[in-house]
Amino acid sequence: MGPTGEVLIERHFRATSRRCSRNVVCDFYWKQVSSQSTIDVQDIPPVLVAPVNNRIGSSPVYVISIQKDNIFYLVACLGEVPPLLVIEFLHRVASIFTEYFGSPCDENAIKDNFSTVYQLLEEMVDNGWPLTTEPNSLKSMIRPPTLVGKLEKVVMGTQSNAAVSESLPDGTISNMPWRKAGVKYAHNEIYVDIFEEVDAIVDINGRVISSDVSGSIMVQSHLSGVPDLLLSFKDPAVIDDCAFHPCVRYNRYERDQVISFVPPDGDFELMRYRVKNASQLISLPITCRPQFNYSSPSPTLSVVIGMKAVTSLIKSSGGSIGVIEEVSVTIPFPKSVRTTDLRVSFGRVLYDESTKIAKWTIGKLDDKTRQYDLKGSITLTKGSLRPEENPPLQLTWKIPLASVSGLSVSGLNLSGESYRPYKGVRNIVKSGKYQVRCN
Repeated sequence: MGPTGEVLIERHFRATSRRCSRNVVCDFYWKQVSSQSTIDVQDIPPVLVAPVNNRIGSSPVYVISIQKDNIFYLVACLGEVPPLLVIEFLHRVASIFTEYFGSPCDENAIKDNFSTVYQLLEEMVDNGWPLTTEPNSLKSMIRPPTLVGKLEKVVMGTQSNAAVSESLPDGTISNMPWRKAGVKYAHNEIYVDIFEEVDAIVDINGRVISSDVSGSIMVQSHLSGVPDLLLSFKDPAVIDDCAFHPCVRYNRYERDQVISFVPPDGDFELMRYRVKNASQLISLPITCRPQFNYSSPSPTLSVVIGMKAVTSLIKSSGGSIGVIEEVSVTIPFPKSVRTTDLRVSFGRVLYDESTKIAKWTIGKLDDKTRQYDLKGSITLTKGSLRPEENPPLQLTWKIPLASVSGLSVSGLNLSGESYRPYKGVRNIVKSGKYQVRCN
């Protein structure tokens, strides 16, 4: 489902008389999204129970959903299933689409690759159950769309630009389905990125109300043959609640707190984790002070938002202070807004009339002595009442070469092959669901 509620792709499995109609799932879910006062649809529960349709029967319809890149991925289940299984599968589908069509995989990317999307769903799901979800296996069966393929589609008038293989991939019948056979590279290299996301709710005075830190280890592997890797950490005690890629030998991690694995070829997520005692480790990198003042009797609203980088930032691996990058602020306004007049001291601000949302893009905060301001006035429609509350601001930011938990790699050893690969490791901290409450 697209950002406007349009159904982009619909696929039914297990053709039975109890097939669920689109009205039960999509219309019901879109009403839930439209009822939100802000764009933060993460407040919608991932599992909803849709009203029972008489044509289906008396059993409820469970609607399980995720959102990524402004695309809603929905699954309608006519019976009880493990919800985490479905949610994980939806995330895998979204990541596969990003792998094939690039990032961000938005509405246009889906519409431009309808045939490939349907072919991927046919291979990933068998009679309603997840089957093939590894990118290496899927790429061996369905060729990713390329510029040459798109040109051929236009010139030759073919309906599909994705080639489907008539044979199964080599790893399908082996004990390592995530890695294809016969991989060879002229230059063997592997890169490890440790991402940590900060979820926080901050009040207007800068106090942290709630916070959490989750991490993921992304690997980009270009290694020949069948390499066996051993990844060790300096302080693995900060890791909690882990989830691993199927290539990881879990018993070895439980025993020695090291990750032993044979990597897939290309990009993949090695593991996800949460940080222990995250609230005690977080030092907020940005101060944001929003002020909304309503004037009476004229229906106007004055807005002042001040932002500044904090000197005591999250520590980087080299002991210095990292530079805050990709800083932006999303400001939702009431639905009763008629006109806006916003000005910024740095960066640019764009206001979307349809969604009543302004986005202030700042970029880098490299000057820690400078105050960045947004000021302006908002005119409300005549006769509208003052909103009872102001929706919270959404902040996004990223700090390269920094870490909240201090997790770092102490060694990455390779066995089973004779070559010595080039290795690279870096840490990145970025914002997740980072909200700042208004007055």
